[in-house]
Amino acid sequence: MLAYCAFVLVDTWIFQKQQYRQFEQSLHDSQKAIGGARQSLYSLSPKDLPPSPTTLRRAVGHISGTPMPGKPENVGISGHRDTFFRPLRNIRQNDIITLTTLLGEYRYRVVSTRIVDPYDVAVLNQSGDEILTLVTCYPFYFVGSAPNRFIVRAERVG
Repeated sequence: MLAYCAFVLVDTWIFQKQQYRQFEQSLHDSQKAIGGARQSLYSLSPKDLPPSPTTLRRAVGHISGTPMPGKPENVGISGHRDTFFRPLRNIRQNDIITLTTLLGEYRYRVVSTRIVDPYDVAVLNQSGDEILTLVTCYPFYFVGSAPNRFIVRAERVG
């Protein structure tokens, strides 16, 4: 079991380093293109993005069907409660979340947290505002498949 835990930690660390290098290179390339103008994330094809189950095992992931940041809609991001989203257990109203993409840095202010049924997809409904919704399993220290979802809702700030 210790070997498996070590494997998971090393695998995650390697994946994150590779993805960070790839992000930095893409950011550098996009700044060089078209006289310093950034290229659109929407030009990426699905083959350029890692498959979701692999991503969630090692990082957080964008929820398909929700827009990318910068649009006046609800951006959805999910992650496992026992890895990257563990700190969400301490998040409070008015905390600031910074999301960095190839298009820029987006800041959001937490407006609410709540616990919902796992089938409550209404938390991802569009509202016409720039919203960030973070989704993870709940309770945070539950052993096994968690019965609920913890939702963080944040609005974009200047």
